[in-house]
Amino acid sequence: MGKVLSLNGLSKRFGSVVANDSVDLDLQEGEVLALLGENGAGKTTLMNMLFGHYMPDEGTVDVANAAGELQPLALGHPQAALAAGIGMVHQHFTLAENLNALDNIVLGSEPLRLLRRDRAGARRKIKQIMAHTGLSAQLDVPVGRMSVGERQRVEILKALYRDVRILVLDEPTAVLTPQEADTLFDNIGAMTREGLSVIFISHKLREVLAFSHRIVVLRHGVKAGEIATRDADERVIARMMVGADTPETPREPMAPGAPVLTLQNVSVAGRSKRDSLENVTLTVRRHEVLGIAGVSGNGQSALAGVISGLIQPTAGEVIVDHVSITRYHPQTMIREGIGRIPEDRHHDGIVGAMSVAENLVIERLDDPEVQSNGLLKRDAIRANAERLVADYDVRGPGVQARARLLSGGNIQKLILARVFEQNPKLILANQPTRGLDLGAAAEVARRLLQARADGSGILLISEDLDEVLNLADRIMVIHDGKLFESQTRDREEVGLMMAGKTA
Repeated sequence: MGKVLSLNGLSKRFGSVVANDSVDLDLQEGEVLALLGENGAGKTTLMNMLFGHYMPDEGTVDVANAAGELQPLALGHPQAALAAGIGMVHQHFTLAENLNALDNIVLGSEPLRLLRRDRAGARRKIKQIMAHTGLSAQLDVPVGRMSVGERQRVEILKALYRDVRILVLDEPTAVLTPQEADTLFDNIGAMTREGLSVIFISHKLREVLAFSHRIVVLRHGVKAGEIATRDADERVIARMMVGADTPETPREPMAPGAPVLTLQNVSVAGRSKRDSLENVTLTVRRHEVLGIAGVSGNGQSALAGVISGLIQPTAGEVIVDHVSITRYHPQTMIREGIGRIPEDRHHDGIVGAMSVAENLVIERLDDPEVQSNGLLKRDAIRANAERLVADYDVRGPGVQARARLLSGGNIQKLILARVFEQNPKLILANQPTRGLDLGAAAEVARRLLQARADGSGILLISEDLDEVLNLADRIMVIHDGKLFESQTRDREEVGLMMAGKTA
């Protein structure tokens, strides 16, 4: 096997912030390379320079041609990267929501001069890829109606459709069952034996250790080290990433208290299975974490929508702390003591054009501490933000900066600060650690368990089965809009329930 990729001294600065500093990285033919690091370590920036989305301030990239000879890559041009056989699946999707999956997959891959598109041929090729990888997508469904997990699968298919030789995957298994993740990597392994080379960014150390050949770690934009996977373990990797051992967050036994949320035979008639519920019954108590495990697109969005007040059920009853909800509105649920950590932190968690300070009080604008006679108390809002930014380690340009300028991990910290500071009766935690690094994920877990100890009930909706197993006192599985109580904590058995095998 020869070298197929060489990054040489790549640097990128955004104003005074150094995102990458003289990073070198090589990739061999048929290799699976795991690229790790904390949020803000520069992983995605580095890959965006490789793919042409960013122009590096210094450095070069060489890519092997068909004859195996390394040649310079024209930087700053995604089309040049695609022509060189480089494909990238982004953590934050680049899909057209008004087009169906098939059109998204082939978009940009056909010459504009063609008068007719070979849709039948494209469909055949995509179905062959789906059969080969174990991924599936409803090709005729608009992407705007798909769940986060379904969109991710479309993104992976889109890259594979272009016959890439180097595939970059940013958090590729965040919304897959353990069996689906294993199948994906098994099939990627088969493709690497045929010559595909893979760089994947992940925070799931179990899959890093199981499926990669080599690990490269970035810290504060600098290459902190690399290690052959066979010589690594979770503790070694964590130490390389953060410079110290990551503290564990054990879930201490705790007697559950009074119910804070009850759903009784709740149904939602959505347009499809993914946004429907069928006779869902559950109870969350104080001092308890109820974990909802499931593959994305099985009703989690509808469940979260009902509890957030965004969706009114077509049948059934929702009771919050002995109060039967009759008016479904987000403000109603906030006033009843529900704190919400939404699935899509960018779309549903913040108003990007508003400041960090304003986003921290956006759910309590009628609070006398925040406003008086309809006028915002700017000094109080700023002081509140400065305290929370320090307490929750929200890193960014400042509390008056627009929230959209924060990284994904720091947006999540902002949302956590807003929720936990209100001491809610119930915390709806929907994918709370998706895309977060080890340290940030550990901090989220610690905060959730502290809220549990303080008397909150936690409803944890997560497609990360390990997260559910680690944090939940009880586990339920959602599939096709139905909830099933799990009588086991066995990883494989719960994973099979997530896939719909309940017998």
